[in-house]
Amino acid sequence: MFINWSRRELNLKVVYYGPAMSGKTTNLEQIFKRMDPRRRSDLVSLKTSEDRTLFFDFLQLELGKIAGLTPKIQLYTVPGQVYYEATRKLVLNGVDGVVFVADSQPNRLKDNAESWASLKTHLRAYNLSLTAIPLVVQLNKRDLPAAIPPVLLQRRLELNGHTVIPATASEGAGVLDTLKAIVNGVVARVEKEMVAAPQR
Repeated sequence: MFINWSRRELNLKVVYYGPAMSGKTTNLEQIFKRMDPRRRSDLVSLKTSEDRTLFFDFLQLELGKIAGLTPKIQLYTVPGQVYYEATRKLVLNGVDGVVFVADSQPNRLKDNAESWASLKTHLRAYNLSLTAIPLVVQLNKRDLPAAIPPVLLQRRLELNGHTVIPATASEGAGVLDTLKAIVNGVVARVEKEMVAAPQR
């Protein structure tokens, strides 16, 4: 969270995290298509020649006011490939909320578990935990005939108490529900923090 008092702006950062090709970038592309152009920035995406996310995607949304400040929600995704481990950690710096995008395909169960474990490790580096910040888990690719039952994914990742939303991001299903859930979580936490904070 960063407050620009001169502009009365509250900058909040949400990171979409998960294994490679799980649908993180697809989520941002669907949000971009569905948002009022006056309330969002351009979608910035740095990609490799194979069209994989190299560093991050970035999309900024403007919402109603919080404590007299205009919130700007900055959405990032991280590269899922293992060899971008340092980059994934860097993008989590200063995060206010996380969306973990899990891939529902049976052959991705191990990838989901490894990515979930790396998320916990990277958050610890910033003295954070999965329970210390708002976290929403999106079970993506629910349209596939062989999709793993949600209860199995939840058990494997030990999703105790986290909000879980089924989605088919390629069709937009569950994308805005996921965004709404994480934004509500982040805003509620910030409002609570700002009650105790000195106003200017």
